[in-house]
Amino acid sequence: MSSLGSGPQQDLFLRQGRLQLIGFASWRLLACLVQTLHSAFLKENMDPIIHHIFLLLLAFHKINTSFSSCVTGCSCSQDSFGRSLLCMSALLRKIPENIPQDIRKIRIENSHLTELPRRSFANVSALEYLWLNFNNITVMHIKSLEYLPALKELRLQGNKLSSVPWTAFQDTPALKILDLKHNRLDVLPEHALRYLPNLTYLDLSSNQLTVISRDVFYSWPIYQRSQRAEGQIEAISNAVLALHDNPWICDCRLRGFVQFIKSVGPPIILMNSYLTCSSPKFRAGKFFHEVELNSCMKPLTSALDTNLTVPVGLNVTLTCFVQASPSPAVWWTYALKLLRAFNVSTQPISEETVRSELLIPAARPADAGNYTCTAANFLGNASVAIALHVGTPPASAPVPGWAPAAPAEPGAHVEVRIAKQTVYGITLEWFAAAAVAEPGETWYTLLVGRYDTAQKDAIYIGPGVNTYSVTDLLPATKYEVCVAVRNQAPRKGQCVVFVTGSDVSQLEQREKLIHIVVIVCAMVLAVPAGMYACTAEARPGCLTRCPAAWPRRRRGGQPPAAGSKESTLDSLPAGSQDGLCHPEGGRSARRPPACEEPERPGKARPPHRNSADLY
Repeated sequence: MSSLGSGPQQDLFLRQGRLQLIGFASWRLLACLVQTLHSAFLKENMDPIIHHIFLLLLAFHKINTSFSSCVTGCSCSQDSFGRSLLCMSALLRKIPENIPQDIRKIRIENSHLTELPRRSFANVSALEYLWLNFNNITVMHIKSLEYLPALKELRLQGNKLSSVPWTAFQDTPALKILDLKHNRLDVLPEHALRYLPNLTYLDLSSNQLTVISRDVFYSWPIYQRSQRAEGQIEAISNAVLALHDNPWICDCRLRGFVQFIKSVGPPIILMNSYLTCSSPKFRAGKFFHEVELNSCMKPLTSALDTNLTVPVGLNVTLTCFVQASPSPAVWWTYALKLLRAFNVSTQPISEETVRSELLIPAARPADAGNYTCTAANFLGNASVAIALHVGTPPASAPVPGWAPAAPAEPGAHVEVRIAKQTVYGITLEWFAAAAVAEPGETWYTLLVGRYDTAQKDAIYIGPGVNTYSVTDLLPATKYEVCVAVRNQAPRKGQCVVFVTGSDVSQLEQREKLIHIVVIVCAMVLAVPAGMYACTAEARPGCLTRCPAAWPRRRRGGQPPAAGSKESTLDSLPAGSQDGLCHPEGGRSARRPPACEEPERPGKARPPHRNSADLY
C-alpha cells in the first residue's frame, strides 16, 4: 500500500476502482439492452416512439465505443477528475501506443519500463497527471514530454535515472509537482529549475547528490519572485523542497549551498531541514547548521628545508606541507618517476593543511637528487623541490630531517645465495647468520640493479620471508643484488654479482640452423649411396648392351673407345632412367628394349659378376 500513497490520494484510487467496476457493468447492461431492442425490432413492428428511442441509444452506444476502449492488460476508470488509465505490474516494457485520447491520468507502475522515448504521450495532449513510479527507467529523452502543456504532476520515484534533461520541462509550463526521489541523480546543473516557474513541490531526496551550487536555486523563478515581492503585499504560493538523504561533501565547494539552506524561508519550505554531511571524515554526521565552511583555495606547498645532506646508510624523511581547500591529492616524484605509495604518508594536521612525508631508508649515494612534492585540487596545482645530498655532514651542526638507525648488532649479518637462475631472472634465499632481535618482526631491504650503475631499486620484504624472485631482467647482463636488514646499509658479503643467460630466441635460431645444415648434408650424401645401390644390383649382361642403346646421346654416333670415361655409369645424368637396367622385381616393371635378350635354348646363363669388374 506504500506505492498507493495515503490520505486523499489513497481514497481517490479506491474510488476510481469502484467507479471502474460500476462503469463496466453499466456498459454491459446498455449493450444487452440494445441487442434486445434490435431483436424485437426485427421480429415485429414497433411503436414509432420506441423506434426513435432505440435509434438514439444505438447512436450513443456507437459514439462512446472509442471512449470505452482501454489498453490491453490495463484498466480504465471514470471519475469527477476525468478518465484514468491504471497499469500495475503489466510488464509493458515500453509506453503503450494505443492510449485513449480522453485519458487525463496515467499510472504505470512496476511495469519494467526502461526509457521515455521522444513524444511518448503525444496522442494524449489532455494529460494532467503522470505517475511512472517503480520502473527501470534509465533514459529520458529531451522531447519525451512534448505536447503535454496541461501536465500538472510528474512522478518518477524509484527509477534508475542518473541524469534528467531539465530543458524537457519547457514543454510542461503548468507542472506543479515533480517527484524524483530514490533515483541516481548525482549532478544538478545551474539551469535545472529555470524551466519550472509554477513548481510547488520538488523531491530530490535519496539520490547521489554530493555538491550543489546555490545558483541552482537563485535562478529558480519561484525564489526570484519571492525576492522581488519581499516587503510587498503579494500572495506567493509556497514551494516544498526535499533534499535529505544525499551523500553531501561538506567542503568549500558546498559553502554557498549550506548558506542558502541556513537562510531559506517561505515561500520555499524544506521538507527536512536537518541535512547532514557524509564527508570528509571529521565532518561526517554533522548538520549543515553546525558547520562553517571556508572559501576554496588553490594548493600552496612549502618545506622546512629544501636542501638536505645526510650520512650514508641512515634513514631520511622528506617533509612538505600543503595548504589547500578542498583537500588536495599529494604525490612525490624523483627523476620524473612516481615514487611508490607505501613510502609516502599524507595526514591532515588542520582543516586546510596536510603534511606529506617521504621515507628513504638506508640512504645511499644513488639516492641523491631532487625530490618533488606536488599537490593538486580542482583549482590548480603547486609543487616544491627538495635537494638531497648523501655524504658526510659537517660535525658542527645537526642534520635535520633524518634519524640514525639503530646500531646494527654484531651478529646481524645476512647470508645470501642464488637458489635458481633463469635467462631473465634469479631466485634468492637468505638467512641471518646469527640471532637477530625479534626475528618475527625483522624487515629486509633488497637492492637490485645493474652492476655498473649506482642507482638500484629497493624492495622491502616483510617478516617471515627469506626468499624472493627477481624477474624481467635483461639477458646477458651483469647485475648486483644486495640483501640487508631494513634501515641498515648492506655489509660486505651481503651482495651477489651474477650475469643473466643468453637470449632463448637466439639459441633456438642457432638450433634451427644446425638442423637445416644436417638435413641438407644428409640429402647430399644420400644421392651417391642410392646410385651405388642401383649399380650393385644391375645385371652384367644388360650393362654390356646398354652402351649400344645410347648412340643418340653421343655426338659422333660412334661407339666409345675401350676404357673411355663415357662408357661408365658415372657419366649418366642424375635421375635419368634412359638405358638403365632394372633387376627383376624392382620398382620399374618395364625394361628398356636394348636390355631385353630372348632366351636361347641350350645357351647357359653367364655367371654373376661382382660390380667391381665393371671398372
